[in-house]
Amino acid sequence: MRQQRNSRRPAALFGLVLLLTLTLSGCVSSSGNGGYAATGGDTVNLIYYTIGDTDKDLQKVTDKINEVLAKKIGVTVTYIKVGWQEYEERLNTLVSAGTPFDIAFAVEYSTYAQRGAFLRLNDYLSSAGKGMYDEIDPVFWKGVQMDDGGIYGVPTNKELAVRDHWMYPEALVKKYGIDISKYTTLASLEPLLRMIKEKEPDYQPMELDKGSQNFFALDGYQYVAEKTLPLMVRGQEPDSPVVSIFESEEGRKVLDLLRHYYVEGYINEDASLRESPGLKRGDLVFWKAAGGGPLSDNSWSKDRGYKLVAYPVTPALITTESMRGGVMAVNADTKHPVEAVKFLNLLNTDPEVRNLFNFGIEGVHYTLDSNGQVVPIPPTDNNGNPIPDAQPSYGGVQYTQGNWFILKTMGGQFADPLDKWEQFRASNKEAVYSGTLGFTPDLSGMPLQVKNIQMVWEKYFPGLMTGSVNVDDMLPKFISELRQAGIDEVRSEVQRQLDAWRADHRSVSETFDTPN
Repeated sequence: MRQQRNSRRPAALFGLVLLLTLTLSGCVSSSGNGGYAATGGDTVNLIYYTIGDTDKDLQKVTDKINEVLAKKIGVTVTYIKVGWQEYEERLNTLVSAGTPFDIAFAVEYSTYAQRGAFLRLNDYLSSAGKGMYDEIDPVFWKGVQMDDGGIYGVPTNKELAVRDHWMYPEALVKKYGIDISKYTTLASLEPLLRMIKEKEPDYQPMELDKGSQNFFALDGYQYVAEKTLPLMVRGQEPDSPVVSIFESEEGRKVLDLLRHYYVEGYINEDASLRESPGLKRGDLVFWKAAGGGPLSDNSWSKDRGYKLVAYPVTPALITTESMRGGVMAVNADTKHPVEAVKFLNLLNTDPEVRNLFNFGIEGVHYTLDSNGQVVPIPPTDNNGNPIPDAQPSYGGVQYTQGNWFILKTMGGQFADPLDKWEQFRASNKEAVYSGTLGFTPDLSGMPLQVKNIQMVWEKYFPGLMTGSVNVDDMLPKFISELRQAGIDEVRSEVQRQLDAWRADHRSVSETFDTPN
C-alpha cells in the first residue's frame, strides 16, 4: 500500500522556497525573469534535479537546451545538478519538506514510489509519453512496475544486465602478460596484487571506497531491496531463501579476505572514508571494480585518462536492481504533469535533445569526426592551450538522463566501435532474467526497523567491506546491533512477501499491454 505524503503547504512558503531555489541554482533561462514562464508566453518551466558535479558551462548548456525545448514542446527547465555525496540527502529533503520540483533522478526508486513521492505515470504512457513507452525496451517497464501495477518512473533504455567488471591498466596487463579472464574470484587476485605491490610501487594495487563493491554477487547473491537493508537472495535459484548476508558463511569469507588484503597493503588506506564519485582522472590504480555493460572499458578509459581493459565477473542477469538503477521520476505534487511527461518523452525520443544533455553544445564542447562520432574539445587556458587532465567544462551523467540508443558514439583517443548500439542490443538478447525480477518488498509498516537497520549499516559497513577493521571484533557487534534493530523481523516479513509473490508471479518474459 502506497503511503501518501502530507504535501500541503502555504502559498507564501511555496513562493519563497521556489524563489530561493531558482536564485541559488543559477540555472534559470537566459530571459532572467526567474518565474515558471521562463521565456514568456505559455512556456512552462520545469525544475529538474539530477546527480553530478556542477559544470562550469552548465548555464550555457541550459540556455541552449531551453532554446530547443521551447521551440519543440513549449517547455524550459531549471537544470540543477547536485554533487554525488549530497544528492541522496537533498532529494530526501526536497520530498520530506514538500519543496517544489517537477522531475528528479530517482535514487532509491522503490522506496520513494512506496512513499507516494512520485507521480503514477500509467495514464500518460498511452498519450504524452507514448513515444518513450514504445522506444524503451518492455523489460525495463516491467522492471519499474510496482506491486500495485503502477509505474512511477521512466527507466533509462540501456543495457539490461549491469554486470560487475574488474578493470586493469592495459599497459600493465601487456607488460606482465596477464590473462584477465582467469581472475574471477576475490581470492584469485592475490598473486596479481602481490606482484603489483612489489614491482609497480607507483600503482595502488586495489582501490575501494566506502560504498564498496557487491562482492557477494560473485556467489550469486542480489539485494532484495536497497543495499542498506543487507538482505539477499540467490537470483538464479528459484527457491532461494532470504538471508542476512553478514550472517552467512559466504559473507564471512568475503570479509576475512578483504581484511587480509588490507593488512597486506593492497587496499588503499582511506578506503572506508573515500567517497565514490567514479574514476579520478590520472590516478594510477591496478584493480578497480564497476558495474557496466558491453564496451564499458571505453568510457572508463576516458574517465581515467589512460587505456583500461575490463572483464565481467558476474552473469548477465537482469535484476530489479539493474532495471531501477537509472530512473527519472515526476514529483507527485507537480503542477505540470503533462509537460513533465512531454519533456521526458522528448529526452527519450529526440536525438538533438538527448545529445545536448549528454555532450553539451557542438562546436563548444565537442566536434564530430568524419564518422560522425563525438570528439570532446578540451578546456583551454587564457592563451588557448589545452589544459592537461582538466575536467570538461560540461558533461552529462549518461545513465541518469534517458535513452542511450539515440546518443552519438564517442570518437577520439578512446573511440567506440561504430556498431556500439548494435552490440548492446545483441548483448541484451543474451541476458537472462533473475527469478525475483520485479519483486519489491513493501516495508511501509516497518519504518522504524528499516531506519534503525540503515543506521547500523552506515556505522559498520564501510569499515568491514573495505577490510579496514578487524572482522573478529567488529562483525559480532554488527550482527548483534542489526538484530537489535529488527533485521530478523524484517527478514521474516520479506520472506513472507517473496513466497506470496513467487506463488502468483507471471513469467517476466510475457508481453504486456500499456498499463492503465
